[in-house]
Amino acid sequence: MKPNVGNLDKIIRLTLGVAIILLGIIFKSWWGVVGLVPLLTALLNFCPAYSLIGISTKSKVKTEKLKTK
Repeated sequence: MKPNVGNLDKIIRLTLGVAIILLGIIFKSWWGVVGLVPLLTALLNFCPAYSLIGISTKSKVKTEKLKTK
């Protein structure tokens, strides 16, 4: 699994996941379990839906070529 979830995306997923779980607890609904999906994708840095459609929010690190003398 190649990471495809960036930092901002990760923060949003963590926030939404926790909020959905808390709302499920407050309203005593099993729908709170749905909050596990964004929570797990944030913790794993991988979103299967992103890989299916070929996108990534993870920034790419620029590397310099080694300079030889």
